[in-house]
Amino acid sequence: MTIKVGDTLPDVKLVKATAEGPEQVQSGDYFKGKKVALFSVPGAFTPTCSAKHLPGFVEKADDFKAKGVDEIVCTAVNDPFVMGAWGKASGSDDVTMLADGNGEFAEALGLTMDGSGFGLGKRGQRFSMIVDDGKVTELNVEAPGDFKVSSAEHMLGQL
Repeated sequence: MTIKVGDTLPDVKLVKATAEGPEQVQSGDYFKGKKVALFSVPGAFTPTCSAKHLPGFVEKADDFKAKGVDEIVCTAVNDPFVMGAWGKASGSDDVTMLADGNGEFAEALGLTMDGSGFGLGKRGQRFSMIVDDGKVTELNVEAPGDFKVSSAEHMLGQL
């Protein structure tokens, strides 16, 4: 079943990429008590993700904060070392990188895709959501190959 607006995020283990190294977090605890702009990409360092998706959130981080967002979070089915390196390469500490290394978060959300044709295996779909105290208040899932509704600009219009 795919998550929908009004649902509480599933409680699964994610790994936060930090300067001190990987830090395990439970999604149920991590998203509690704050308003988060969460977006997911099929993979770190992939073309659309690196050229458009992540940079949009980096550039608009102050706008999100001005609209009451406490944190911007990016997830991908990648390991925490790759997510950490991608975060450093983006040039911003304004986006928290949460690794979904085994795809458990994407699967629990019902938002997986099969990238086997490109050698990527099972991944998370491209999507974005506003999460307020662990509950989904906005959900934007892209059609395959699209990059429109999960963009930073689209999300800002929803706040």
